[in-house]
Amino acid sequence: MNASFSPVPPPPAVASLTDAELLRSGRKVFAIEARALETLGPRLDLAFAEACRVILACRGRVVTVGMGKSGHIARKIAATMASTGTPAFFVHPGEASHGDLGMITDADVVLALSYSGETDEVLTIVPVLRRQGNRIIAMTGKPASTLARLADIHLDVGVAEEACPLGLAPTTSTTAALVMGDALAVALLEARGFTADDFARSHPAGSLGRRLLLHISDVMHVGDAIPRVGASASISDALVEMSRKRLGMTAIVDDEERLIGVFTDGDLRRALDDAAFDLRTTPVVDAMTREPKTIRADRLAVEAAQLMESHKINALLVVDEARHVVGALNIHDLLRARVV
Repeated sequence: MNASFSPVPPPPAVASLTDAELLRSGRKVFAIEARALETLGPRLDLAFAEACRVILACRGRVVTVGMGKSGHIARKIAATMASTGTPAFFVHPGEASHGDLGMITDADVVLALSYSGETDEVLTIVPVLRRQGNRIIAMTGKPASTLARLADIHLDVGVAEEACPLGLAPTTSTTAALVMGDALAVALLEARGFTADDFARSHPAGSLGRRLLLHISDVMHVGDAIPRVGASASISDALVEMSRKRLGMTAIVDDEERLIGVFTDGDLRRALDDAAFDLRTTPVVDAMTREPKTIRADRLAVEAAQLMESHKINALLVVDEARHVVGALNIHDLLRARVV
């Protein structure tokens, strides 16, 4: 005989709320959490500065720990610190009691999160960490809690109320902890003199990394791929070169490969409108744009995009100090590189 199973209970009845009531509920959460943050800032004291100095002096890494929702916030704080110049990682306190404690060395600083300050899994590993010599920074909402008392430094993230109407789900309290973590990360970033270039190096695959790390030399066409003709070329010769190189323009250079002008699709349209121009016989120097916009190979690719946008052009020639043409690029090169 097959074992009997209890039927799946029906889903709870869904309360019927109007759009206005749903919006009012959402706005109430914003208001409650905003008030909490307004009170959190003025409570920041010298313990915060001391925590920053302890982390700055750390020879190892910042190890964040926390259970449940505090664990999620601890993970995010570690990720933010790691991407802004403060090496950090998260260790699950439950797993730490079963071997992962070996991931924490005596050179590390431990940032422990527990709103109640009484989380068993966190308190279990604190004595071991203290015996190992780790400095412990606690982030709790209860200054008189066990964790707050055992820590070297306590950061108070207490809030008056949770946004949850039942007062049960961590909402305002986790927001307060998250903001405190952001405050630590930013203060440490500024203290270290961390720059946008430093940030890009830890985000090489992201759009910011491409914008801050990719140079003109990485995307420009070089050598035989550069469209160019001599000063004696006709407009027809320039058109043939433009068609071969497919960049919508060609450089006009002197005998030493120095730039003297550029001939573009726009110049061609203007030449066609002028009855005095014969495409086969008119020298391209008579129709070219003199003093064209150029860029250096060591500039950022994003600067080329900004230059093209501000001057409403689609291509640029790359020159060196002596105005020798060393490269060329157009907007499609920047699009392929995902700079724009």
